[in-house]
Amino acid sequence: MTFSRWQPPPPHRITAADETESFALAPDGTRLYVRRREGPAGVEGAPTVLLCDGVLCDGFIWKYLWDDFAGLGPVAHWHYRGHGRSGAPVDPDRMEISDFARDLDAVRRHLGDPTVVLVGHSMGVQVALEGYRVRREKVAGLILCCGAPGHVTHTFHGTNVLAQLLPKVLAFVTNHSALARALWARVPVDLALKMSFLMKEVDVEHMRREDLLPYLRHMTHVDFALFVNLLRAAGEHTAEDLLPSIDVPALVVAAERDTFTPPELARKMAEAMPKGELLVLENGSHAALIEQPDVMRKETRTFLRDLRHDLSEELPAPSIRVRKTRRG
Repeated sequence: MTFSRWQPPPPHRITAADETESFALAPDGTRLYVRRREGPAGVEGAPTVLLCDGVLCDGFIWKYLWDDFAGLGPVAHWHYRGHGRSGAPVDPDRMEISDFARDLDAVRRHLGDPTVVLVGHSMGVQVALEGYRVRREKVAGLILCCGAPGHVTHTFHGTNVLAQLLPKVLAFVTNHSALARALWARVPVDLALKMSFLMKEVDVEHMRREDLLPYLRHMTHVDFALFVNLLRAAGEHTAEDLLPSIDVPALVVAAERDTFTPPELARKMAEAMPKGELLVLENGSHAALIEQPDVMRKETRTFLRDLRHDLSEELPAPSIRVRKTRRG
């Protein structure tokens, strides 16, 4: 399958004074956009928090956590191939989750191969887990948010309808690529925003429209064929076999009303990891990280500070810790 060569939109963020931007090279030569902040002075030895997006995303979900992570130590974020400011894939056949995991490893090496905490949201959970499989050395911990270890198209809204439809959509895109691309690029952003709220795919009481708009604007810049092919890959992939062998602390964040990756999947994932800890965000949707930023700041700050105190600390493991948050 071939993907269109498009020019990524100019960055709309205002960068911090201590933020650097660069490009890593993927194994096939694809240019991968990377941004990094070193964190405050006096945090030598703190692991680098490395952020992995969901599909169609270029960082909107980290809006409220980026500065907070940077206050604790180094933090970095990258764009997937074909997303944001990264280039279209040089090899269009390299669109499996394992390929994204190898890209993640290339980003780690580009950053100087520091000790890292891999943080993933949605499909980024699968990328982070496969990244751990590719090279677990220097991975100090995992924060896995609103995602599952695999087969995500089989559990969307609690059914496997999406998995059944994808082959037909993929066939249409293959046979009518120009038409599919044109239709996708013309999706009205305002209409998509209204539908998200109307269908309650987000927490309508706590989601700010200006927080969701960057995602909706970016999604139409991603090649539609690439998007559909990546959904297929995410649906076929699973890292469930890996979970029992993950021997680092892992904070699994579930959202109570997540219809994309139901919270029961997060519970099972946390239970399968020897050092798993489950956090349930009450009333949260798939975008709970920007709906409940104060809760996420508090919980991730605690997790990262515990890691920094003693990266080799053994956690009690016959049963997982489960916490359910409630907004005050």
